[in-house]
Amino acid sequence: MIYFAFMAWTVTSKKKAQKQAQKLPSDIKKILARLLMEIEIAGPFRNNWQHYGPLGKNRYHCHLKKGRPTYVAVWEVINKEIRLVEVFYVGTHEKAPY
Repeated sequence: MIYFAFMAWTVTSKKKAQKQAQKLPSDIKKILARLLMEIEIAGPFRNNWQHYGPLGKNRYHCHLKKGRPTYVAVWEVINKEIRLVEVFYVGTHEKAPY
């Protein structure tokens, strides 16, 4: 019998991102929670999300909701070996740090 070791990613967020997330509408908070759970389980490379893409070295983003306003999340892979990701922005597209 073969066993596979499963190593989840650790997802943290900056205090600023935590405060931003608290201000989101409840439906967007649920979508954000789903995204963070997916990152934790399957990793930070979320090709299955709307407008997912790299923003430079180890930084990624995706849309949580399209339309007006568009909500986005932005995260960074801090360490690939220990599988650490940090979310540093959650909010509207207009204020995103691109």
